[in-house]
Amino acid sequence: MTTKFSADHEWINIEDHEAAVVGITLHAQDALGDVVFVDLPEVGRSYKKGDVAGVVESVKAAADLYMPVSGEVVEINEALKADPALANTDPMGHGWFFKVRVADMGEFDQLMDPPAYDALLKTL
Repeated sequence: MTTKFSADHEWINIEDHEAAVVGITLHAQDALGDVVFVDLPEVGRSYKKGDVAGVVESVKAAADLYMPVSGEVVEINEALKADPALANTDPMGHGWFFKVRVADMGEFDQLMDPPAYDALLKTL
């Protein structure tokens, strides 16, 4: 299992060769506050790295959800749609957003590893 991070505060975790799991980081959910709604991407749709794939709305603000890598969305987290607070209570676990079939593993390799992401957070 390999987890990487984007500068936009999404995490992506490759568990197997079928799909990678994507969600928002602890930092993102802290900045947003209580999440009240998520607009998730359409299953079967392909996105390029950096495309807006959804929206996260909280009591404080709304934020775009960006694709950390290019690929096709193969599953969304229905539990998160029903209970958006999962993004706050378990953002790196049950609060995942969607699964994507990665089109270019080179894009995944370019994302930040945990120490690099921690270094980014210290600059904010």
